[in-house]
Amino acid sequence: MDADDIDTGEPGFFETGSDEKGFDMDRVTRWVRGFAVALALAAPGAGAQDGRGDVVYVPTPQIVVDEMLQMAKVGPKDYVIDLGSGDGRIVVTAAKQFGARGFGVDLDTHLNKLANERASKEGVADRARFIEQNLFETDLGSATVITSYLLPEMNLKLRPKLLSLKPGTRVVAHDYAMGDWDPDDERILIVPEKTVGDPGKSYVYLWVVPARVAGRWESQLPVGGRTVAYQFAFEQRYQVVQGSVRIDQREFRLPQIRLNGEEMNFPLNATIGGSLVSHRFRGWVKDDVIEGTVTIGEGAGQRVTPWRAKLTARGEARMSAVAPALAGAFR
Repeated sequence: MDADDIDTGEPGFFETGSDEKGFDMDRVTRWVRGFAVALALAAPGAGAQDGRGDVVYVPTPQIVVDEMLQMAKVGPKDYVIDLGSGDGRIVVTAAKQFGARGFGVDLDTHLNKLANERASKEGVADRARFIEQNLFETDLGSATVITSYLLPEMNLKLRPKLLSLKPGTRVVAHDYAMGDWDPDDERILIVPEKTVGDPGKSYVYLWVVPARVAGRWESQLPVGGRTVAYQFAFEQRYQVVQGSVRIDQREFRLPQIRLNGEEMNFPLNATIGGSLVSHRFRGWVKDDVIEGTVTIGEGAGQRVTPWRAKLTARGEARMSAVAPALAGAFR
């Protein structure tokens, strides 16, 4: 996980000392639990229903369904795709209670029949449908929200496809996380009727697919009566970004930034023309451009000005357990 860093006397990018969660015992516990459950579900009499694919169907309790959709802030403008949809309860709830549209995929013919019957019974068959399809072969491009209840190895297999979706797409999963891609939000629910996994408890995880910002970006801002060039270098690990900015031949380390889909928001204090100048950047990433605003200064002299940064060299974002060579920092 170590990477070369600008020599500032601070810990390296994502080394111990960063605010990023990194490796911890909670993650180990989640993986051990997932492995144990996989063995349990494979045992005779486990009470799970096998489909024709490589996933095991266990119903998600309704209280968990509601929490998943609330965490993802599902609304009438959303399109929900449920991977391993079982009896259809997630997509049907999204349509009936939250006004969304969507579909579910499952390899079990009987479950798909039950799911479509449920949609008709609840009056949402025009907004919720279920098809027999391998979830790994499903086109997810139309989704604004992805839901799943899959075992850890399935999540890892699916992760690259999820990370390639449009930035801002929300992914919400029941019980099992995505390896070293830390969730943006997670909650624990007490569910007395739940008998698999961690009996009596459900874990709900939410991720927002991050934009790709690793690399070098340039912008110009009016400061102190002149136009000043800012050269940003960003390194990225999933939704977490660190880096530096060069101003007037001086380099300043940026604080850790946590992307929210396309949005990035971060402060900067930099000495420009002999004076310490405070900044607050807020922008949205659109391919090779970041557009937004920057608040410069404090008190009566504070002003808000447009901010536009242009990508000049694309870096490689770390989106897997194997770290690429990070090219974002100045060399």
